[in-house]
Formats: sequence, structure tokens, C-alpha cells
Amino acid sequence: MGKWRQCSYSLRLCGIAHRAPYFDIMAGMKANREDKSTWLVRAREVLAGEARAVETTRGAIDDGFADAVALIASALGRGGRIAMAGIGKNVPVAEKISATLSSTGSRSLVLNPVQALHGDLGMLAPEDVVVALSFSGESSEVLRVIPYLKKSGIATVAMTGRRDSTLARECDAMLHVAVESECDPFNMAPTASTTATLALGDAVAMVLLDIGGFGRDDYARFHPAGAIGQALLTRATDVMRPAGRLALLPPSATIRDALVSMTRARAGAAYVIDQEGRLLGIFTDGDLRRYLAKENSDISRRMEEVMTMNPVAVGDDKMATDVLRVFREHSIDDIAVVGGDGRLVGAIDISDLPKLKVM
Repeated sequence: MGKWRQCSYSLRLCGIAHRAPYFDIMAGMKANREDKSTWLVRAREVLAGEARAVETTRGAIDDGFADAVALIASALGRGGRIAMAGIGKNVPVAEKISATLSSTGSRSLVLNPVQALHGDLGMLAPEDVVVALSFSGESSEVLRVIPYLKKSGIATVAMTGRRDSTLARECDAMLHVAVESECDPFNMAPTASTTATLALGDAVAMVLLDIGGFGRDDYARFHPAGAIGQALLTRATDVMRPAGRLALLPPSATIRDALVSMTRARAGAAYVIDQEGRLLGIFTDGDLRRYLAKENSDISRRMEEVMTMNPVAVGDDKMATDVLRVFREHSIDDIAVVGGDGRLVGAIDISDLPKLKVM
């Protein structure tokens, strides 16, 4: 049998080949306006269905949610971990929730219920808690492991769509995924339910974050690489241009002096300081353009006459993300960095932030 005939035969055996004609109509064709309109309508229906699922789950949060979170927090307080267990489409859902928990201070792992019955129960300790995912609450693979967990003294939490399910009854607490229907025409494909489960998992993770007092520094410690970690670990002093590279002027300097100094420093602003180095004011290239646009502009005028007094400044201990927020709040391009004594130690140009992946 030739390779092509053998492949075709294998596909037919798997029940795949007969589905191809459903897509043949689009082969080699561009979608017409009517097709595109239908697809867009369907896509919006699916997203609306998933949004409703999340909103319905939100409305179902009650004391049962608080009891489940308390049970999980108690396990974490004893030094335990959260084992997320699911089967089928709930495996990647469990993996994502577990990753979110771990990255926000709640130690977590993923437990395969089938493998658990073949030795992976050894991964768990009595102080751990297992969160079992099954929208129907009747997944046999998940249910089979629950008695062995209880026998080992391990707390269990059901994350299910049915309060009266076997899983809900067998577990110590329940997180309700309140979804009325899936988004496929057969109400079978995990769509709305998996979205709502993910969202509910995020809700649990964020509540645990608050309970544990997990802060910005903790988050940075867990994310040392990449843009997130860099942004959280970077301070104003890491981003700023030091005072030695700035256009610094005394109050008696003229606009002409400012222009020369800014050109030499390749900077968009000149900073006016007193004899002790304390910041008095700022004169930007925007100020210069606006001044020169006036009639009878005199570039021999002194800085103390034209500078912006008490300019926006940040402390040298500020995080770069806080500096970015100041930029956005004030819609400016240059920020002075001062020490605790008010002396100018540097400045940050907004163009410096993207290079450090802060924005």
C-alpha cells in the first residue's frame, strides 16, 4: 500500500477523513462579505456567552467560597501546598491556575488524578490541600482519587459547576463554577465553563495574595527575569541620567546659556539649582519654543525670570513604575530626581524608559 493510500486509510479508521468535506467549500476561495459577517456574529456570541459565564459565577460567590479559601489558606499556613487536579480539558486549566497561585505567593503543583493512583500520591503531604476540577462533578478519574486523599488526611476542595454533584458532596469545601451552558451548539465542548473556572481560580489566587500580604517586592523576587521583573526591580536611580550629564544652570544664567547648555548635554531640559545643588526650577525646550514664538523675545533674560518653579520631581528611591505613573499623570517629558536633602541627583527623560522595558 502506497504511503498516501495508507495515510488516507488510517485517517478513515480514525474517523477524521470524513470530516474534510465540511471545509472543502472554503478551499482555494476567499470568504465573501456574507461569510465574514456570519463569522463575526458567531464570534461575538461566543465571547458574550463566556462573559455571561464569568458574571454568573461572580454572582454565585457566597460563604461557600469564603469557606473554601479559608481551608486553602489554612493549608498554606501549615506549610502545605495547593495541588490542582483535573482531567481532560481541565488539565491545562489546572496548570494555569497553579502557575498563577505559585507566582503570587501560594505554593502550588499540578496533580494528575490517574497518575496519583499509580504512585503520585507520594507527592502530597497531610498539610497539603487538593483542589479538584470537574465541571460535571462526576469525572470518574477525579472521583476515584478522593477517598485515598481523605484517608491520608489531605483536605479537598471541589471546583465544580454542580452543587449536588458527587464531587461536591465528597469534598470538604466547594468553589462553584456557576455556568448555565457552553458556547457550542451541542452544549458539550468545554468553553464557557473552562473560562469561568479560570476566572474563579484567579479570584482565589488574588484573595490568597491579600491574605498572605504578598507585595510588590515579593512579586519582583518571583519574577527576576523578563520585562515584569525588570520593571518591578528598577528604581529611579537605575533609569536616571546622573547630574554630571545634565544641563545645570544657576538662577542668574540666561536663556542663551540654557540653549548652549542643553545642546551640549543633548538634553531637552535645563535644571536650575542653587549653590548647594538644590533644585529650584526647570526650563525645557518646549518652554524655549513657546518663549521664542512671542514678539520681542529676549534670550538674555535670566532663568529666575522664565523657569518653571517647583517642577515635578521624584525621590531617588522611587520605583521606575512609579516614575512612569508620574509621567502619565502630569503629561510631561522630563522629571528631576532628588535626594532626601532636596539636592538634584539626576533626571529622567521619558525616552529612557522604553530602552529599559519599563513601559
